Amino acid sequence: MQTLSGTLESGEAVVGGVLSGTSGDGIDVALTRLHVEQSRVVGCESLVFEGKPFEGDLAGRVRSALDGEALDSREIALLSRDLGRAFGAAARCVAEESGLSLNLLGSHGQTVYHHDGVEASGPASLQIGDGDHVAEEARCVVVSDFRQADLAGGGEGAPISVLADDAIFAGVPRPMAVLNLGGMANISWIGPAGELRAFDTGPAGALLDGFSRRLLGRPFDPGGAQAARGEVRGDWLEAWSQHPFFHQDPPKSTGRDTFGEAWVQGLLASAGLDADPADLLRSAVELVAKTVVDELQAGPFAISGPLWLAGGGVHNECLVSALDARLPGGVGISREVGVDPDAREALVFAVLAGRCLLGQATTQPGATGARSGKILGKISQYGR
Repeated sequence: MQTLSGTLESGEAVVGGVLSGTSGDGIDVALTRLHVEQSRVVGCESLVFEGKPFEGDLAGRVRSALDGEALDSREIALLSRDLGRAFGAAARCVAEESGLSLNLLGSHGQTVYHHDGVEASGPASLQIGDGDHVAEEARCVVVSDFRQADLAGGGEGAPISVLADDAIFAGVPRPMAVLNLGGMANISWIGPAGELRAFDTGPAGALLDGFSRRLLGRPFDPGGAQAARGEVRGDWLEAWSQHPFFHQDPPKSTGRDTFGEAWVQGLLASAGLDADPADLLRSAVELVAKTVVDELQAGPFAISGPLWLAGGGVHNECLVSALDARLPGGVGISREVGVDPDAREALVFAVLAGRCLLGQATTQPGATGARSGKILGKISQYGR
């Protein structure tokens, strides 16, 4: 451990981040070198990013879990094992293809349950993809299971990206905000003195891709082209906007238990069989944009430039345009400030892995609600 810590301190370590997000469309791998000062990660240099597809039947099994199909304990155990192996193998493959050797890997896993703020007994969340199996395949030390310490410290357990964004967006003037457009949309805000705010605003890809699968027979609407052909239906937008989550105060988080398949099917059923698919897709885009901007305008989120966009949703030009039209300062894609929008989430877990190994606490009450001073992640050793 001391040798690895020393390699991290020197800035020579190759640190990876790996995950499959709430869209469940494959495995994202980012490799980076961390900038460390006085045992604190203060920046990162992105080296490589690549997305890897799930192999064999893993994609179908993940999709079944995300769509809420009942899995027994055996199926969950096997899926956690197999995802762990897949995450580790994907990270090692990307490193080897790039002529690099992994020293440390942060693995987020695959979220299969998140409390959505409605669990009466208190928040809970489950990410599968066992860290020891990740370590065995990646052949390096792995940090995983990042959300549990946040939950145990009184937090929502999400979104935790803001706890690494100070390093990933180190050169961007404060105050600043980043909007991640994944399966869910979430905002990270860093104030002028380093204060943090973060919360989910609601669905993004879970809604848009859910509509696309049913209306277009495709996993997503490429570029938002079909949505761009449609018109916003004000009656649908008004009805959809009444969901209680959109009116909760931060900190808050959500997931597919609230905005998953059942919800998507309900929206389509309420629209009627004769509804124009393009109008449905365009109205869904507007709902995502509206819920994001409503939250920004309701909170103390002054920013010194555009709202920076990251995540798969940046490739939906219709969505980007809808957000830009609603924001006085407009939006920008994170690549404009040196952060690959597709790599941002994987970079988060590389940074958090480094902070865990160095014993750097990251939580703040303003971010997820967790008390300050928690170190996120559990360490899985690898011995040759």
